[in-house]
Amino acid sequence: MLAYIRGKLEAKMTEYVVIDVGGLGYKVFMSEAGIENLGNIGDTVKVHTYYRVREDDISIFGFNTQEELKMFELLLGVSGVGARTALAMLATCTPSEFALAVVSEDVKVLTEIPGIGPKSAKRIILELKDKIKKEQAVEEIKEQINKNEKQNSRIFDIAEVKEKVSEAIQALQVLGYNKKEIEKAFEKLDVKELSTEELIKKGLNLLNR
Repeated sequence: MLAYIRGKLEAKMTEYVVIDVGGLGYKVFMSEAGIENLGNIGDTVKVHTYYRVREDDISIFGFNTQEELKMFELLLGVSGVGARTALAMLATCTPSEFALAVVSEDVKVLTEIPGIGPKSAKRIILELKDKIKKEQAVEEIKEQINKNEKQNSRIFDIAEVKEKVSEAIQALQVLGYNKKEIEKAFEKLDVKELSTEELIKKGLNLLNR
């Protein structure tokens, strides 16, 4: 599987780009926003990739960041959401905006995405929130098993944090991060002074270091 492609940007088309790597031109499908932010023709660029193989098609999808790739993979796991729809979502909202919409059950934000109606938006929210609950359950079991181990001190407890911090943690979980590593990252932030969206953005920066 291809984790990423780095090479010379040869062409920018409406739905895809062509990247030259050692004389081979890779056709990489991207969102409109992703193509716009990639760089200029002739630049050396790097895109994180999702490699899809089907009986009648082999396609490479590209993303500017790991968060966009994770969001794309999450969306593909939702029933009724295909690759084109997932790319349309990435062109409309950032991973942090999407994650916040899911945890706050903001159907309106999701229905602004082309091809997503109220029913689809509710299904996305339901399925991804269920995924979070399952992951949290697994984490709680692990914590119970390791309850006698010495824990690192934390500046807050998940059951006591303010609503905005709880939402930010859930939003980062939507993007595929572990609750413990999120809490550890948040220890470095002044959570009282930041909005939910600021917490998500700063949390992403810390988690990607």
